[in-house]
Amino acid sequence: MKKITIIFTILITSLSIAQVAIGKNGITKLSDGVTPNPSISLEFYDAADNAKGIVVPWVSTVADNPVIYNATTRAGYRGMQGAIVDGTIIFDLSDKKMKYMKDGSWFDLTGNIVFPLTVKDSSNNDITFTAFNTIDSSLQDNKKEQENAKAAIGINSATDTTTGILVLTDTDKAMVLPKVASPHLNIINPSAGMMVYDTTAKQLAVYNGTVWSFWKP
Repeated sequence: MKKITIIFTILITSLSIAQVAIGKNGITKLSDGVTPNPSISLEFYDAADNAKGIVVPWVSTVADNPVIYNATTRAGYRGMQGAIVDGTIIFDLSDKKMKYMKDGSWFDLTGNIVFPLTVKDSSNNDITFTAFNTIDSSLQDNKKEQENAKAAIGINSATDTTTGILVLTDTDKAMVLPKVASPHLNIINPSAGMMVYDTTAKQLAVYNGTVWSFWKP
């Protein structure tokens, strides 16, 4: 995990002053077929066969609960260095929910899940959950990330001081999430904290390690 983070940081840092496309040859073009869309800061592979999403950082909003790979506590949030800014997205290990910071408070993207919960699998069979699945924390290798691990993309990226592992610094561009048709059917073995845009339901889809939640304003 540590090596992957370092490699990823080096890769992104080398491109930090430009628009970045991951898994595709370049940023989506405007109607002229030549000019990269100026409103996109970071974009992922988005062909119709895409079955991959992004996984946000695993942290806990409850100090010492659970004990996770980054043992540094700051402002009560395990694994987060410095002030937490609006727009920060995390997977909260304390309650297994996807959240983002809005107006200084955490906003829940997962919603309230009531057990027992029955959902359909890819073969339309019923699967009943009586509790949250156990999250395999071994994915983090029990290692602490480097405190200065950070990739910044956009204007003033080299001098940006915003807290975060991946920070998009532009004020006139946005990240385009991976686009997946019906991720609950097409992403095999998703990881907790996964986020995609569901092109079928036209909704944000997040996975908390047990079930997918679909969110629309």
